[in-house]
Amino acid sequence: MKKHVIENNVSLRDALQQMNDRKVKFLVVTDGEGKVVGTLTDGDVRRSILRGNDLNDSVENSVCRTITYLDKDSRLSDAVDAFKDEKFSFLPVMDREGHLINIITRRNLNVLLLKDIMFSTDFDFSSLDDIILEHEIFTRPWGFYKTTVLNDMYQSKVIYVMPGQALSLQSHKRREEYWQIVKGTGTIQIGESVHTVYPGASFFIPKGCKHRMTNTSEDETLIFTEVQLGDYFGEDDIERYEDRYSRVENK
Repeated sequence: MKKHVIENNVSLRDALQQMNDRKVKFLVVTDGEGKVVGTLTDGDVRRSILRGNDLNDSVENSVCRTITYLDKDSRLSDAVDAFKDEKFSFLPVMDREGHLINIITRRNLNVLLLKDIMFSTDFDFSSLDDIILEHEIFTRPWGFYKTTVLNDMYQSKVIYVMPGQALSLQSHKRREEYWQIVKGTGTIQIGESVHTVYPGASFFIPKGCKHRMTNTSEDETLIFTEVQLGDYFGEDDIERYEDRYSRVENK
């Protein structure tokens, strides 16, 4: 929390330096007794300079004094409701006397919910790793996928299979999968059975079961969601038996 806190007697220059050094986009400004007097973002600094203030001036003249905050007894629903307003990316947590006791960001809240951690205003939100919100898109010979959620309990993906392409015939030792078809047509092989897929169809793939999705369309992408349950979700928990793209390892 300390990296986001600055006292109101420092200069705008020092405030900007702190934002830069600590790689943060906002500061909570306190007085000498630790009471919150306002907040300061890089946008507030730009607007202050445009109004004619100097970088050597105190932040006192640039802070936003209209503060939306949580108190120590606030509940999860209070935080969710506050963050519905898109202009808020963070909320100070204050006691009855206005002293700063914590800070929660919108990203903190999202990670807390995804990891199923119980909400408390005294939780160490800085301990949360928000990298789980930054999953990139991964390309494959058959199309691409994007992970939407990944935590210790499960992983979910949205998978796009290009026209005429197919995933490898594969199995997993440490996870089971649930597939829900969103768009397109094709076939799915589960064990020795082959089924036609269509939007709204869903399929369960047990651990160790061979499976493969094929897009049989010539011009439409096949899209499905995948939820994985297990104790490990790495891509190296894939054993391939057949593959159009020569990705089966020789054994």
